[in-house]
Amino acid sequence: MPAEASSLIPPALDQRREYPEAEPEDVPGLLGRLAHVSDPCDPCGVRHAPLGVLALTACAVLAGATSLLAVGEWITDAPPHVLEHVGVRLDQLRKQLSSLPRPEVPLQGRVRGIGHGRSEIRRIKVVTVNSLLLPGARQAVQIKRRRTDRKTGRTTIKTVYAVTSLTAGQANPAQPATLIRDHWQIKALHHVRDTTFAEDASQLRTGNAPPAMTTWRNLAIGALRLTGATNIAATLRHNARNTDRPLALPGLN
Repeated sequence: MPAEASSLIPPALDQRREYPEAEPEDVPGLLGRLAHVSDPCDPCGVRHAPLGVLALTACAVLAGATSLLAVGEWITDAPPHVLEHVGVRLDQLRKQLSSLPRPEVPLQGRVRGIGHGRSEIRRIKVVTVNSLLLPGARQAVQIKRRRTDRKTGRTTIKTVYAVTSLTAGQANPAQPATLIRDHWQIKALHHVRDTTFAEDASQLRTGNAPPAMTTWRNLAIGALRLTGATNIAATLRHNARNTDRPLALPGLN
């Protein structure tokens, strides 16, 4: 006996055929349907309603996003009017952070870097806070990133905010900046695993296979970084052309 189809699309089409006379305005909108989806998450720490999150995810996929990383990037770049259209409230914490008296705060760090076809300058300011909407916050960090595309010459400036529960006595301005850079490195690691190793397209779904393969990918990326590799994809292709080359990696020679 054939197994029942798990997809909900055929039943939905069958239901649609029962009402061929329905006009587009008679069909409930996507936002109306998404509003009925229950939220299984613990409400503790939730900042956005499920409707907004689901609607933005749908928009990201309609724009071509093929992974959770791409969905997150699309939502991050979405302008305020798009967020408001799907019912996402603009972050009051960000408004509070952007209103802090930054001009009189001296510059406490300046980092220059080159990579991925662009040059970047990061300027860092840190202030002590006591009344943010986020309980426990003791310092607020502002990082202004000035990026210049080395091919086109186009320059963009973006301001990033962060908060920490560490006081000024526990962490000097350089330490929060280091923590933020470490976080960016983690995001870069996820990006390499997704784009170079096609992790999101992996068909491994059961048992310990998915975390085991993630461990092997992390090991490969870390080993290649130790050799000074800056382009993981190109280095993998280089190694693939000669089976002896992986043996020269740290720990294998």
